Amino acid sequence: MDNRGSSTLVANDPKERSIGDVLKDIGTNIQDIVRSELKLAKIEVTDSVAHARSSAIMFAGGGVLALFALGFILLAGMFALELVLPGWLAALIVGVVLFIGAAVGLMVGRKKWSEIRAPKKTLQTIKEDIQWTKEQTRS
Repeated sequence: MDNRGSSTLVANDPKERSIGDVLKDIGTNIQDIVRSELKLAKIEVTDSVAHARSSAIMFAGGGVLALFALGFILLAGMFALELVLPGWLAALIVGVVLFIGAAVGLMVGRKKWSEIRAPKKTLQTIKEDIQWTKEQTRS
């Protein structure tokens, strides 16, 4: 028995599909692709955030330990000076050296901070994009 006349064969035959069916399939395929890309992006972002979080925790822990290490090194320097000077003078010298270092760091940081400028090219491009979008929506 020949089934060429049945509607199921005509609908499944690629040569006999209408343009509407083809466009519908294209739309469905594009939606599937977009959903898949969004799932992939979500997975990648979640993975990146997890890595960034663990890195930040390790970085913070290392920073805290480094701060304690610096404190002990400074104490060792003070105790070393105490061998040749009175204790109060050794502590004062270490404190003054630290204060001078902090002052220099703050001044250099303040100068560099004042040199920061807004990204002029990026701001101009964004303004142009907004203007172009407004013109397109008016047309």
